[in-house]
Amino acid sequence: MTETLHRAGTLPVNDADPFAPEHLETPEPLHAALRDAGPVVYLARYDVYALARYEQVHAALVNWQDFQSGAGVGLSNFRYEKPWRPPSLLLEADPPRHDAPRRVLAAILGPRALRRLRQTWFAEAEALVERVLGERELDGVPALAEAFPLRVFPDAVGLQREGRQNLLPYGNFAFNAFGPANSLVTDAAPHVPEWAAWVDAQCARDRLGPDGFGGRIWAAADRGELTHEQAPLVVRSLLTAGVDTTVHGLAAVLHAFATHPGQWQRVRDNPAAARVAFDEAVRWASPVQTFFRTATTDTLVGGTTIPEGRKILMFLAAANRDPRRWERPDTFDLGRDPSGHVGFGMGLHQCVGQHVARLEAEALLTALARRVRRLELTGEPVRQHNNTLRALRSLPLRLHPA
Repeated sequence: MTETLHRAGTLPVNDADPFAPEHLETPEPLHAALRDAGPVVYLARYDVYALARYEQVHAALVNWQDFQSGAGVGLSNFRYEKPWRPPSLLLEADPPRHDAPRRVLAAILGPRALRRLRQTWFAEAEALVERVLGERELDGVPALAEAFPLRVFPDAVGLQREGRQNLLPYGNFAFNAFGPANSLVTDAAPHVPEWAAWVDAQCARDRLGPDGFGGRIWAAADRGELTHEQAPLVVRSLLTAGVDTTVHGLAAVLHAFATHPGQWQRVRDNPAAARVAFDEAVRWASPVQTFFRTATTDTLVGGTTIPEGRKILMFLAAANRDPRRWERPDTFDLGRDPSGHVGFGMGLHQCVGQHVARLEAEALLTALARRVRRLELTGEPVRQHNNTLRALRSLPLRLHPA
C-alpha cells in the first residue's frame, strides 16, 4: 500500500492494478488494504476513486442521482467514449430512461413467473443430479454450475436450443469489457462479432417462444409499455447478465460446501436453508466483484469530494467482507443473516433477476442435498480471470451418495 498526498488534500493513494492477474486470482489482500486505508482511496493507475468499505459502497449504490450508471458501469466513460455495443437499458441507464424497461422486466420475473417455473426447475435439477451421480468424479463447473442454468434459463427465456454455447463467452466478454483493455479483452475481441451476432439474433421476436420471458417482453412492447426499439435490448440484458453470474454463484456455493462440510450437513438437515446458503455464498465469494459509476456533481464521500465527471470504482466484494459490517466476514456461515450483502447491487439498479438466480440455486442445492452426503474436493480449483467477475473454471469434485 502506497500512501501519498493527493492534490485535493490528504487522501490515501494506491498504485496497484486491481485488474492484474495476481489480484484477480487472489483479491482479498488488496481489498483489505483498500478498506484499511480509508473510506475513499485514489487509484493512481486509472485515475479513479475506490470505495471498499460497506458503508460507502452501499451509499453509492443507492445514490443514483449523484453517481450515474448512464455514463457506463465500467472504466470507459460514455460521455466521451463510444461503447462497444448499445448500452444496456437496465444496467447502463438512469431514470427516466431506465424506468419502463425495469418495470416491465420486474413484472415478468416476478413471483407469478417463479411459481410457474418452480416445479419444472426442481424436476430438471433432480434429473441432472441423477445423471451426475453415475460419475465417480466430475468437474463441478461444467457438470453442475454451467449445465443447470444453461438448460433451464434459456428455456424460460424462450430460446431455441441451437447455439446456446455462445451465451457464456459473450457474457464473459461483456463483463471483461467493464475493465481496462487488457489481454482479457483483446484476446477475446476477434470472436466478439460472432458471439454478438448470435445473441442479437436471439433477441428478435420471431426467434423467441411466445410464452417465455422474451416473448412477454415483446408483448409488453405491443401494449405500449416499452417501445419496439427497446424490446430487443431488454431481452439482450437478460441474456447478458442472466447466465454467467448465476453460473459463478452456483460454482461458489458448491466450492463453499466442498470446503465447509459442516455447513453442507446443515442444508441436508434443513433443505430450506438452501436459499440462505446461496446468498451467503454470494456475500462470501461475490461473483460480481466491482462496478463503476460516474459523479454527476461534486459529491462528498467519507470526507473526500469526488469531482463531477469522475469515475468511482465500488468494490462489492470488499464491502461484502468488511469487518465493520460483518462478524467473521471471511467465514462461510449459514448461521448468519447475509441479506444485507451488496452482491446483487442495491437500490434502483439492484439485480432485477436475483430471485430467478435464487430459485435456480434452491432447485439444484435441494436436489443435491437429497442425494449427496458429502461434496469432496479432489483437486485444486482453477480460477477463470475476469475483470468484473469472480469465477471458477474448474472445480474437481467427488459426490458421496447418501
